[in-house]
Amino acid sequence: MYKNIFDTHAHYDDEAFQDDLEGLLSAFPDSGISGVVSCGVNEESSRANVQLAEKYDFMYVAVGYHGLNTEDLTDNYLDAIKALAQNEKVVAIGEIGLDYHYEKESRELQLKIFYEQIKLANELNLPVIVHDREAHEDTLNILKELKPKGVVHCFSGSVEMAKEIVKLGMYIGLGGAVTFKNAVKPVEVAKYVPSDKLLLETDCPYMSPVPFRGKRCTSLLIPYTAQKIAEVRSVDVQDLLDMTDRNARSLFNIPQHNTV
Repeated sequence: MYKNIFDTHAHYDDEAFQDDLEGLLSAFPDSGISGVVSCGVNEESSRANVQLAEKYDFMYVAVGYHGLNTEDLTDNYLDAIKALAQNEKVVAIGEIGLDYHYEKESRELQLKIFYEQIKLANELNLPVIVHDREAHEDTLNILKELKPKGVVHCFSGSVEMAKEIVKLGMYIGLGGAVTFKNAVKPVEVAKYVPSDKLLLETDCPYMSPVPFRGKRCTSLLIPYTAQKIAEVRSVDVQDLLDMTDRNARSLFNIPQHNTV
């Protein structure tokens, strides 16, 4: 059984887990899972994740507003996020960022709150967890301007973009997409990312790796992603898990896990 499995991006407040959440999470430590960062997408889900993390030692939280989740956005939303960030289990501002796929929200609003939340993260000395879907240029421009600590999660850009992200000192998060049959870019990125800048994630309940694609994802499926990345990097799977666990703890300022 693998150990030191750190899932840097999950959504355990999602209704997909409402029927079996407690049993699922309680089993994680005995399944080799050393840490999970569960991410908010608005104030309500951020608050729910904080409450959840208080019950489990291995769980941590990111709080923030996703670009597509602004229905309840108020003029003082930053104050609410800042207040939530005072909780000791909060390790990042996220999930924040840009999503131009659906055109559901105006790009102007998405850019505004992305910019504001990065500035808040910098003020609080917290890393950011960045969502970037079909918005590579705008995402990179803002990151270059504000230079936050953090990770671009579920990375979908090119190796060239990955190099720019790493140059900023940021991390690259890879998940189940690297196992997909048509995953050309993610596999190329998986080969490239420097060892000290790679993170593993699920984005659960979404993005299950092969052979579970289309089914509910949980942190228990990270080994399938790790096996694929280890294969393309020609390294041992457990060595990869140990390394990405250390990287996650370094980024999120979480005490290093005893890997002995």
